[in-house]
Amino acid sequence: MSFFKFIFSKTFLLQIVLAIVVTIALIFGALQYLNITTNHGEFVTVPDLSKKSLREAKDLIDEAALRIEVLDSTEYDPKIPRFAVVQQEPRAGSDVKENRKIYVKINPSGYRKITIPQVVQKTKRNAEAILEAVGLKVGTVEYVDDIGKDMVLGVLHKGDTLQSGAQLQKTSVVDLICGNGINPDAPRYDQDIEVINDSIPTNDEGGE
Repeated sequence: MSFFKFIFSKTFLLQIVLAIVVTIALIFGALQYLNITTNHGEFVTVPDLSKKSLREAKDLIDEAALRIEVLDSTEYDPKIPRFAVVQQEPRAGSDVKENRKIYVKINPSGYRKITIPQVVQKTKRNAEAILEAVGLKVGTVEYVDDIGKDMVLGVLHKGDTLQSGAQLQKTSVVDLICGNGINPDAPRYDQDIEVINDSIPTNDEGGE
């Protein structure tokens, strides 16, 4: 009976009420702290960094109370100034919290270098497809005497012979040397043959 008297006593009820008040106060305080530290409900608009230099982009980001981080450069775009912003995330116009990181990619100074693939002793058509697939352009095709018709014998760039494994900038133009199907070691005959016609003397003596 003494237990039931205690839980219904004023002292116990007062302790329960006090515990509830303290709990509510702690929850309210925690919510207020989170609201202050996370700037709850406060957003800033991400500026447009497209085609801006890295310095200009940093200035805009600082003014917006944001942070910037540069990712690995993307493929070179000749339509955009070198070292200018080509991509950003989040996108321009997005609403984000202050101090949010904005990730950007910068246009490199030029096309990246690519490795020349092995195309010697491949057919002209196959070699052209391989070279164009890696980002090179095929210019002129020179034919020389060789038994392998349309077989690639060499690759040139500005007159210099290239070996497989060498590097050139993407979109560079290379020239091909191919065989014309003629065996250079086969005997050759002149097409123009001088025909000597022996003149037949005529007998001018009068006959009977």
